[in-house]
Amino acid sequence: MSYSLYLPNKDKNSNKDMIVLAADIGGTKTSLGLFKMNGSALSLLREATFPSKAHATFNEIVKKFLLAQEILQQPTILSIGVAGPVLDNKVKLTNLDWELDGELLQQDLGIGNVVIINDLEATAYGLAGLHEEDIATIFDKEQLVQGNMAILAPGTGLGEAGMFWDGSAFRPFATEGGHSDFAPRTDIDQELQAYLKQSTGIVNWEYVVSGPGIFRIYSFLRDAKGYKEPAWLKENFKNESNPTAVVTHTAMRELDATCILAMDLFVSYMAREATSLALKLKATGGLLLGGGIPPRIYPLLRKELFREQFIQNERMTELLQEIPIKVILNSKAALIGAAYYGAFGDY
Repeated sequence: MSYSLYLPNKDKNSNKDMIVLAADIGGTKTSLGLFKMNGSALSLLREATFPSKAHATFNEIVKKFLLAQEILQQPTILSIGVAGPVLDNKVKLTNLDWELDGELLQQDLGIGNVVIINDLEATAYGLAGLHEEDIATIFDKEQLVQGNMAILAPGTGLGEAGMFWDGSAFRPFATEGGHSDFAPRTDIDQELQAYLKQSTGIVNWEYVVSGPGIFRIYSFLRDAKGYKEPAWLKENFKNESNPTAVVTHTAMRELDATCILAMDLFVSYMAREATSLALKLKATGGLLLGGGIPPRIYPLLRKELFREQFIQNERMTELLQEIPIKVILNSKAALIGAAYYGAFGDY
Protein backbone atom coordinates (compact mmCIF):
# COMPACT_ATOMS: atom_id res chain seq x y z
CA MET A 1 0.00 0.00 0.00
CA SER A 2 1.42 3.37 -0.98
CA TYR A 3 -0.29 6.75 -1.12
CA SER A 4 1.80 9.63 -2.40
CA LEU A 5 0.58 12.76 -0.61
CA TYR A 6 1.43 16.30 -1.65
CA LEU A 7 3.63 17.40 1.28
CA PRO A 8 5.93 20.05 -0.23
CA ASN A 9 8.24 20.36 2.77
CA LYS A 10 8.75 16.64 3.35
CA ASP A 11 12.15 16.54 1.65
CA LYS A 12 13.09 20.13 2.47
CA ASN A 13 12.43 20.33 6.19
CA SER A 14 15.72 19.62 7.95
CA ASN A 15 14.63 20.74 11.41
CA LYS A 16 15.57 17.56 13.27
CA ASP A 17 14.39 19.04 16.58
CA MET A 18 10.90 19.92 15.38
CA ILE A 19 8.21 18.92 17.87
CA VAL A 20 4.67 18.83 16.50
CA LEU A 21 1.66 18.88 18.79
CA ALA A 22 -1.23 17.42 16.81
CA ALA A 23 -4.91 17.38 17.69
CA ASP A 24 -7.95 15.55 16.36
CA ILE A 25 -11.10 17.23 17.64
CA GLY A 26 -14.43 15.47 17.31
CA GLY A 27 -17.85 15.93 18.85
CA THR A 28 -17.24 13.05 21.26
CA LYS A 29 -13.51 13.06 21.98
CA THR A 30 -10.38 15.10 21.46
CA SER A 31 -7.07 13.33 20.93
CA LEU A 32 -3.68 14.97 21.32
CA GLY A 33 -0.33 13.58 20.23
CA LEU A 34 3.22 14.83 20.50
CA PHE A 35 5.34 13.94 17.46
CA LYS A 36 9.06 14.31 16.78
CA MET A 37 10.79 14.57 13.41
CA ASN A 38 12.36 11.29 12.34
CA GLY A 39 13.96 11.95 8.96
CA SER A 40 11.14 12.47 6.50
CA ALA A 41 8.67 10.75 8.86
CA LEU A 42 7.29 11.45 12.33
CA SER A 43 7.45 9.42 15.53
CA LEU A 44 4.65 9.56 18.09
CA LEU A 45 6.13 10.29 21.51
CA ARG A 46 3.06 10.68 23.72
CA GLU A 47 -0.69 10.84 23.34
CA ALA A 48 -3.88 11.25 25.34
CA THR A 49 -7.62 11.39 24.70
CA PHE A 50 -10.14 13.63 26.46
CA PRO A 51 -13.97 13.77 26.39
CA SER A 52 -14.66 16.90 24.39
CA LYS A 53 -17.87 18.01 26.08
CA ALA A 54 -16.33 17.71 29.55
CA HIS A 55 -14.14 20.75 28.79
CA ALA A 56 -15.23 24.33 28.23
CA THR A 57 -12.50 25.08 25.69
CA PHE A 58 -9.89 23.38 23.56
CA ASN A 59 -7.21 25.56 25.20
CA GLU A 60 -8.05 23.92 28.53
CA ILE A 61 -7.35 20.47 27.09
CA VAL A 62 -4.03 21.50 25.53
CA LYS A 63 -2.78 23.04 28.77
CA LYS A 64 -3.85 19.97 30.74
CA PHE A 65 -2.06 17.68 28.28
CA LEU A 66 1.20 19.64 28.29
CA LEU A 67 1.19 19.89 32.08
CA ALA A 68 0.46 16.20 32.63
CA GLN A 69 3.15 15.13 30.17
CA GLU A 70 5.70 17.44 31.81
CA ILE A 71 6.78 18.70 28.40
CA LEU A 72 10.15 20.44 28.69
CA GLN A 73 10.44 21.50 25.05
CA GLN A 74 7.64 23.74 23.80
CA PRO A 75 6.08 22.35 20.58
CA THR A 76 7.25 24.03 17.39
CA ILE A 77 3.76 23.94 15.92
CA LEU A 78 0.23 23.00 16.90
CA SER A 79 -1.66 21.37 14.01
CA ILE A 80 -5.36 20.75 14.52
CA GLY A 81 -7.77 18.53 12.60
CA VAL A 82 -11.31 19.58 13.47
CA ALA A 83 -14.84 18.55 12.51
CA GLY A 84 -16.17 21.71 10.90
CA PRO A 85 -15.67 24.14 8.01
CA VAL A 86 -12.27 25.85 8.40
CA LEU A 87 -12.03 29.36 6.93
CA ASP A 88 -9.01 31.64 7.32
CA ASN A 89 -7.53 29.40 10.06
CA LYS A 90 -10.73 29.73 12.09
CA VAL A 91 -13.59 27.31 12.69
CA LYS A 92 -16.88 26.99 14.52
CA LEU A 93 -17.28 23.32 15.28
CA THR A 94 -20.29 21.49 13.89
CA ASN A 95 -21.07 19.10 16.76
CA LEU A 96 -19.41 20.95 19.64
CA ASP A 97 -19.91 24.39 21.15
CA TRP A 98 -16.35 25.57 20.50
CA GLU A 99 -14.84 28.18 18.22
CA LEU A 100 -11.14 28.10 17.34
CA ASP A 101 -8.94 30.88 16.01
CA GLY A 102 -5.36 29.97 15.13
CA GLU A 103 -3.99 33.43 15.93
CA LEU A 104 -5.67 33.56 19.35
CA LEU A 105 -4.47 30.04 20.15
CA GLN A 106 -0.90 31.10 19.36
CA GLN A 107 -1.16 33.99 21.79
CA ASP A 108 -2.84 32.03 24.59
CA LEU A 109 -0.70 28.88 24.38
CA GLY A 110 2.60 30.50 23.49
CA ILE A 111 3.16 28.18 20.52
CA GLY A 112 4.90 29.78 17.53
CA ASN A 113 2.55 28.49 14.84
CA VAL A 114 -0.99 27.09 14.87
CA VAL A 115 -2.68 25.63 11.80
CA ILE A 116 -6.23 24.34 11.57
CA ILE A 117 -7.58 21.96 8.92
CA ASN A 118 -10.75 19.91 8.53
CA ASP A 119 -10.58 16.51 10.24
CA LEU A 120 -11.30 14.62 7.02
CA GLU A 121 -8.57 16.54 5.27
CA ALA A 122 -6.36 15.47 8.17
CA THR A 123 -7.48 11.86 7.71
CA ALA A 124 -6.36 12.04 4.09
CA TYR A 125 -2.95 13.38 5.10
CA GLY A 126 -2.79 10.55 7.64
CA LEU A 127 -2.32 8.10 4.78
CA ALA A 128 1.28 9.34 4.64
CA GLY A 129 1.93 7.71 8.01
CA LEU A 130 -0.22 4.56 7.80
CA HIS A 131 0.96 1.01 7.14
CA GLU A 132 -0.47 -1.88 5.16
CA GLU A 133 -2.16 -3.39 8.23
CA ASP A 134 -4.00 -0.09 8.81
CA ILE A 135 -6.09 -0.53 5.64
CA ALA A 136 -8.62 -3.32 5.03
CA THR A 137 -10.13 -4.17 1.66
CA ILE A 138 -13.79 -4.48 0.76
CA PHE A 139 -13.20 -4.55 -3.00
CA ASP A 140 -10.06 -4.21 -5.09
CA LYS A 141 -8.97 -4.43 -8.71
CA GLU A 142 -5.85 -6.13 -10.04
CA GLN A 143 -5.24 -3.27 -12.45
CA LEU A 144 -5.83 0.02 -10.64
CA VAL A 145 -6.76 3.25 -12.37
CA GLN A 146 -5.00 6.42 -11.28
CA GLY A 147 -7.36 9.23 -10.38
CA ASN A 148 -9.04 11.14 -7.59
CA MET A 149 -10.06 9.47 -4.36
CA ALA A 150 -13.04 9.98 -2.03
CA ILE A 151 -13.15 9.61 1.75
CA LEU A 152 -16.41 9.05 3.62
CA ALA A 153 -16.24 8.90 7.42
CA PRO A 154 -19.30 8.37 9.63
CA GLY A 155 -18.79 8.82 13.36
CA THR A 156 -20.44 11.34 15.66
CA GLY A 157 -21.15 13.19 12.41
CA LEU A 158 -20.51 12.45 8.74
CA GLY A 159 -17.24 13.71 7.28
CA GLU A 160 -16.46 13.76 3.58
CA ALA A 161 -13.30 14.74 1.71
CA GLY A 162 -11.57 14.35 -1.62
CA MET A 163 -8.04 13.71 -2.80
CA PHE A 164 -7.24 15.32 -6.14
CA TRP A 165 -4.69 13.35 -8.21
CA ASP A 166 -2.35 15.88 -9.87
CA GLY A 167 -0.43 13.29 -11.86
CA SER A 168 2.23 12.62 -9.24
CA ALA A 169 0.61 13.03 -5.82
CA PHE A 170 -2.74 13.31 -4.04
CA ARG A 171 -3.82 16.73 -2.81
CA PRO A 172 -6.42 16.39 -0.04
CA PHE A 173 -9.27 18.86 0.28
CA ALA A 174 -12.23 19.18 2.62
CA THR A 175 -15.93 19.19 1.80
CA GLU A 176 -19.09 19.59 3.86
CA GLY A 177 -21.00 17.07 1.77
CA GLY A 178 -22.35 15.29 4.83
CA HIS A 179 -24.70 18.22 5.34
CA SER A 180 -26.34 17.93 1.92
CA ASP A 181 -29.96 16.78 1.82
CA PHE A 182 -30.84 13.14 2.41
CA ALA A 183 -32.21 11.70 -0.84
CA PRO A 184 -35.00 9.14 -0.34
CA ARG A 185 -35.27 6.51 -3.06
CA THR A 186 -37.74 3.90 -1.76
CA ASP A 187 -41.07 4.05 0.09
CA ILE A 188 -39.37 3.23 3.41
CA ASP A 189 -36.83 5.99 2.76
CA GLN A 190 -39.66 8.49 2.38
CA GLU A 191 -41.31 7.24 5.56
CA LEU A 192 -37.99 7.57 7.41
CA GLN A 193 -37.54 11.11 6.11
CA ALA A 194 -41.05 12.08 7.26
CA TYR A 195 -40.35 10.56 10.70
CA LEU A 196 -37.03 12.42 11.06
CA LYS A 197 -38.54 15.73 9.93
CA GLN A 198 -40.52 15.71 13.18
CA SER A 199 -37.28 16.50 15.02
CA THR A 200 -35.34 18.49 12.42
CA GLY A 201 -36.34 20.91 9.70
CA ILE A 202 -34.08 19.52 6.99
CA VAL A 203 -32.96 15.89 6.98
CA ASN A 204 -29.36 15.74 5.80
CA TRP A 205 -27.13 12.73 5.22
CA GLU A 206 -25.33 13.22 8.54
CA TYR A 207 -28.65 12.84 10.33
CA VAL A 208 -28.87 9.29 8.93
CA VAL A 209 -25.30 8.15 8.19
CA SER A 210 -23.67 8.64 11.60
CA GLY A 211 -23.55 7.01 15.01
CA PRO A 212 -26.69 8.83 16.22
CA GLY A 213 -28.22 8.06 12.81
CA ILE A 214 -28.08 4.32 13.49
CA PHE A 215 -30.26 4.71 16.57
CA ARG A 216 -32.59 7.09 14.71
CA ILE A 217 -33.15 4.41 12.06
CA TYR A 218 -33.81 1.79 14.75
CA SER A 219 -36.21 4.14 16.59
CA PHE A 220 -38.08 4.74 13.33
CA LEU A 221 -38.55 1.00 12.81
CA ARG A 222 -39.70 0.51 16.41
CA ASP A 223 -41.85 3.62 16.92
CA ALA A 224 -43.19 4.38 13.43
CA LYS A 225 -43.20 0.98 11.76
CA GLY A 226 -44.30 -1.03 14.82
CA TYR A 227 -41.40 -3.49 15.03
CA LYS A 228 -41.37 -5.19 18.42
CA GLU A 229 -38.61 -4.60 20.96
CA PRO A 230 -37.99 -7.65 23.18
CA ALA A 231 -37.68 -7.12 26.92
CA TRP A 232 -34.00 -8.12 27.03
CA LEU A 233 -33.15 -5.53 24.37
CA LYS A 234 -35.14 -2.84 26.18
CA GLU A 235 -33.10 -3.66 29.29
CA ASN A 236 -29.86 -3.40 27.32
CA PHE A 237 -30.82 0.08 26.19
CA LYS A 238 -31.46 1.08 29.82
CA ASN A 239 -28.07 -0.23 30.98
CA GLU A 240 -25.96 1.13 28.11
CA SER A 241 -25.19 4.84 27.72
CA ASN A 242 -24.60 4.43 23.98
CA PRO A 243 -27.77 3.07 22.29
CA THR A 244 -26.01 2.98 18.92
CA ALA A 245 -23.54 0.42 20.28
CA VAL A 246 -26.46 -1.74 21.45
CA VAL A 247 -28.05 -1.74 17.99
CA THR A 248 -24.72 -2.41 16.25
CA HIS A 249 -23.57 -5.22 18.52
CA THR A 250 -27.01 -6.87 18.55
CA ALA A 251 -27.19 -6.80 14.75
CA MET A 252 -23.67 -8.16 14.28
CA ARG A 253 -24.49 -11.06 16.60
CA GLU A 254 -27.77 -11.58 14.69
CA LEU A 255 -29.80 -11.51 17.91
CA ASP A 256 -32.67 -9.27 16.84
CA ALA A 257 -34.35 -8.81 13.45
CA THR A 258 -35.11 -5.11 13.94
CA CYS A 259 -31.49 -4.30 14.77
CA ILE A 260 -30.39 -6.30 11.72
CA LEU A 261 -32.79 -4.37 9.48
CA ALA A 262 -31.65 -1.06 11.00
CA MET A 263 -28.03 -1.87 10.18
CA ASP A 264 -28.95 -3.07 6.68
CA LEU A 265 -30.63 0.29 6.06
CA PHE A 266 -27.66 2.14 7.54
CA VAL A 267 -25.19 0.25 5.34
CA SER A 268 -27.38 0.92 2.29
CA TYR A 269 -27.59 4.64 3.01
CA MET A 270 -23.86 4.81 3.67
CA ALA A 271 -23.20 3.12 0.32
CA ARG A 272 -25.58 5.41 -1.55
CA GLU A 273 -24.02 8.58 -0.19
CA ALA A 274 -20.59 7.10 -0.97
CA THR A 275 -21.81 6.65 -4.55
CA SER A 276 -22.81 10.30 -4.79
CA LEU A 277 -19.45 11.43 -3.42
CA ALA A 278 -17.48 9.11 -5.70
CA LEU A 279 -19.39 10.26 -8.80
CA LYS A 280 -19.06 13.95 -7.99
CA LEU A 281 -15.31 13.58 -7.47
CA LYS A 282 -14.90 11.00 -10.26
CA ALA A 283 -13.02 8.94 -7.69
CA THR A 284 -11.55 6.30 -9.99
CA GLY A 285 -8.57 6.06 -7.62
CA GLY A 286 -10.73 4.59 -4.89
CA LEU A 287 -13.16 5.08 -2.02
CA LEU A 288 -11.84 5.10 1.54
CA LEU A 289 -14.18 4.61 4.49
CA GLY A 290 -12.91 6.22 7.69
CA GLY A 291 -14.30 7.53 10.96
CA GLY A 292 -15.29 5.56 14.03
CA ILE A 293 -18.03 3.35 12.60
CA PRO A 294 -16.64 1.50 9.53
CA PRO A 295 -13.87 -0.35 11.43
CA ARG A 296 -16.44 -1.50 14.00
CA ILE A 297 -18.83 -2.86 11.36
CA TYR A 298 -16.23 -4.13 8.89
CA PRO A 299 -17.82 -7.63 8.75
CA LEU A 300 -21.10 -6.03 7.65
CA LEU A 301 -19.37 -3.91 5.03
CA ARG A 302 -17.69 -6.99 3.55
CA LYS A 303 -21.06 -8.54 2.81
CA GLU A 304 -22.53 -8.03 -0.66
CA LEU A 305 -25.03 -5.37 0.43
CA PHE A 306 -22.61 -2.43 0.62
CA ARG A 307 -21.05 -2.86 -2.80
CA GLU A 308 -24.37 -3.84 -4.39
CA GLN A 309 -25.83 -0.54 -3.23
CA PHE A 310 -22.66 1.38 -4.13
CA ILE A 311 -22.64 0.33 -7.79
CA GLN A 312 -26.37 0.93 -8.37
CA ASN A 313 -26.79 3.85 -10.75
CA GLU A 314 -28.84 4.70 -13.81
CA ARG A 315 -25.86 5.20 -16.15
CA MET A 316 -22.57 4.96 -14.24
CA THR A 317 -22.63 1.39 -12.91
CA GLU A 318 -19.74 0.41 -15.18
CA LEU A 319 -17.58 3.20 -13.75
CA LEU A 320 -18.57 2.43 -10.14
CA GLN A 321 -17.73 -1.25 -10.59
CA GLU A 322 -14.10 -0.30 -11.19
CA ILE A 323 -13.65 1.72 -7.98
CA PRO A 324 -11.64 0.04 -5.18
CA ILE A 325 -13.23 0.28 -1.72
CA LYS A 326 -11.15 0.16 1.46
CA VAL A 327 -11.57 0.83 5.17
CA ILE A 328 -9.14 2.82 7.32
CA LEU A 329 -8.74 0.72 10.47
CA ASN A 330 -6.32 2.99 12.33
CA SER A 331 -8.32 5.23 14.66
CA LYS A 332 -5.38 7.66 14.83
CA ALA A 333 -5.43 8.48 11.10
CA ALA A 334 -6.68 12.05 11.57
CA LEU A 335 -4.24 12.69 14.43
CA ILE A 336 -1.33 11.35 12.37
CA GLY A 337 -2.49 13.39 9.38
CA ALA A 338 -2.69 16.60 11.39
CA ALA A 339 0.90 15.98 12.52
CA TYR A 340 2.15 15.35 8.97
CA TYR A 341 0.40 18.46 7.70
CA GLY A 342 1.90 20.52 10.52
CA ALA A 343 5.41 19.23 9.82
CA PHE A 344 5.44 19.08 6.04
CA GLY A 345 2.34 20.81 4.67
CA ASP A 346 1.87 23.93 2.60
CA TYR A 347 0.36 26.70 4.73
